[in-house]
Amino acid sequence: MSSAVLQVTGLTKRFGGFVALQGIDLHLSSGERLGLIGPNGSGKTTLINCVSGALYNDEGTIVFENEDITRTPPHQRARLGLARSFQIPKPFHSMTVLENLRVPLEYAAWSRSEHRHIVDEAMAVLEMIGLKHRANVNSAALTQVEMRKLELARALAAKPRLLVSDEAMAGLSGSEVDEILEILLALNARGVAVIMIEHVMRAVMKFSERIVVLVAGRKIADGDPQAVVANEEVIKAYLGE
Repeated sequence: MSSAVLQVTGLTKRFGGFVALQGIDLHLSSGERLGLIGPNGSGKTTLINCVSGALYNDEGTIVFENEDITRTPPHQRARLGLARSFQIPKPFHSMTVLENLRVPLEYAAWSRSEHRHIVDEAMAVLEMIGLKHRANVNSAALTQVEMRKLELARALAAKPRLLVSDEAMAGLSGSEVDEILEILLALNARGVAVIMIEHVMRAVMKFSERIVVLVAGRKIADGDPQAVVANEEVIKAYLGE
């Protein structure tokens, strides 16, 4: 087993009297592909918001590459190599596609970038993602699938050790889902660990080496994808009694 890139222990998050996450334990090995699934409202995004620093958890610890980041601000987590993409893409609409990638390269990946070759590094990411031909186009002019690709490209430009992909395939056609899947697999092949949050189960099953299931803020399953989807408690959570 590879060394852990992420170790979450006893993570609990409350919003007033509502317990959104209760005692979540989660580990991710270096270079591992993990699928994170669960019904709407199960706590998936809250968990990732805590891991990325958008929210601070009330109890528990988060360790990233042997460093306790439980109270580390989100921009510092990004600089350490923890990146995420958002379900709703949030590019800088006043900038071109290329300019959008310069931001994470010059800030989040500052310690890992060749500062004299920022444009070359950005173009290499765009070539990998399939947007090189759109480099000088204003990001506001992109199609939906191009916008999803740009969102992933911005995360990749941060040169992460761990990427969290938050429903990058929502609303896409079958062929578009395959395009995003190929990008994530290619990234993982370069040694980047990936947590995929997704409702497209075909993609989750093809991508994941392991699946974790959240229901009502609790982890109910963690293991081999085929065993997890055959788990009676998982089936009940998705299909009812």
